[in-house]
Amino acid sequence: MRILVLGGTRFLGRHLVEMLLARGDQIVLFNRGKSNPELFPQATTILGERAAQRLDFGSSQFDAVVDLSGHLPGDVRRSAEANRSAGLYCFISSVSVYANAEEPPNEATRVAELPEGADPTTFTIESFGALKALCEREAASVFGEERTLVIRPGLIVGPHDPTDRFTYWPVRVARGGEVLAPREPALPVQFIDVRDLAAWIVAALDARLAGTFNATLPPGLGLGELLDASRRVARSDARFVWVDEAFLEEAGVAPWSELPLWIPRSAREDGLMRTDVSRALAQGLKIRPLDETIAATLAWAHERDPAWTWKAGLDPAREGELLALAASRGARRDGGPMRV
Repeated sequence: MRILVLGGTRFLGRHLVEMLLARGDQIVLFNRGKSNPELFPQATTILGERAAQRLDFGSSQFDAVVDLSGHLPGDVRRSAEANRSAGLYCFISSVSVYANAEEPPNEATRVAELPEGADPTTFTIESFGALKALCEREAASVFGEERTLVIRPGLIVGPHDPTDRFTYWPVRVARGGEVLAPREPALPVQFIDVRDLAAWIVAALDARLAGTFNATLPPGLGLGELLDASRRVARSDARFVWVDEAFLEEAGVAPWSELPLWIPRSAREDGLMRTDVSRALAQGLKIRPLDETIAATLAWAHERDPAWTWKAGLDPAREGELLALAASRGARRDGGPMRV
């Protein structure tokens, strides 16, 4: 197949393009050339900005377009209109599109809307989900429902993850000793190995799959299971110190950034960690064993520059202070959360 990939050199994109090239597909990349521009010399690269009023993707017709970098609806509409003769438009969205994050969503759950007066041409973290939902609509308005594939991944994890939101945990557990853990072992967590997601996108392109699909690990995994698996894979002596939310909030610990995968109950977003993925599973999404994801993440993380600046997770000194405070209040090791 001849495939246009918008983005393609970071994280999900690099795994997807590697898979497509390995099987002989002809790949054209459209991006700004700022992230890993040396990665795929065998692919054709077109440098450009999506915000341009007139986009030029060359004269070739594409069997499919994979949009990995669409955040603003106007950009997605321009990209879709410039490629309306392609066979399929695959837009990578997010489970963050859902308006009600308190309950487990499925693909029919209502999506978020921009507040009245909000600017759809400006990206903010607060408007991320609503903008992604608008992007989905723009793609479908150009290609029609029968030629639009919308994939809503949960947290994407694994080798080359630039966010460290998953990587922190296997690496921290591998280091051993006492590990501060949030809330409770049963805290629901959900994510998808980037290689599983990329492989399913390839299969979906082959099948000309259309429609909307959540794509993440099936619900049911707890943070305690993830930490136990990390300890097993790393052969670590880590001991987990579970602390409750009152302790964390009093100490000013930031969810997701300082303690990845922790969503406080007060945020009312637990539902996103129990997202229904039955539609994607029925269409062939395959999830590898958790131990494989942990092992691959650890192997890649250990190859990074030792001077790497972590994007998420507790600084060791900060964690040490919190562990000392927790000990002074009688925290329980490898048990339920302490109550303060």
